Amino acid sequence: MTIEESFYIGYISKTRGLKGELQLFFEFEDYQDLDFDVLFVEVNKKLVPYFVANIKYQTNSTAYLNLEDVDHIDKAQPLVRKKVYLPNDKMPERDPDDFRYTDLIGYLVIDEVHGELGEITHVQEMPQQFIATVDFNGKELMFPLNDDLMLGIDPEDQVLEVDLPEGLVELYKEI
Repeated sequence: MTIEESFYIGYISKTRGLKGELQLFFEFEDYQDLDFDVLFVEVNKKLVPYFVANIKYQTNSTAYLNLEDVDHIDKAQPLVRKKVYLPNDKMPERDPDDFRYTDLIGYLVIDEVHGELGEITHVQEMPQQFIATVDFNGKELMFPLNDDLMLGIDPEDQVLEVDLPEGLVELYKEI
């Protein structure tokens, strides 16, 4: 299994107890819809398969899980802070009309005043709003995704038109 044949769902955040239980933090929105018989942990840039013996979902985008053959904290500890993937064929299907801000990753951002800014590389959910990160001349330009700033979305050409607040782009030019 390669990273191209899989999709990222989150990372192992910590161990729990002495029997090898792990906490998985999800960065995948529909984590309750995922099928967990096997998952892949990135170790030294390779995906290592682990069979899931038990999983208990929590309310805070986490789950506690036990992996087969990981039955002691000493076996679990090396997996902490490792990225977790599932095979592409386990990706849950979504309604085509179900649009999310994370769908904007890869879109080209065009500002009304400054023109082309770059491509959205990351969308992060904060407590009050979503934040987009754009690769702007090798720097990370960040701005909130809200209806006041977004002028239009073209899914066919993957373009997001925005009107960013005055001074925001200049701030990133100076850094």
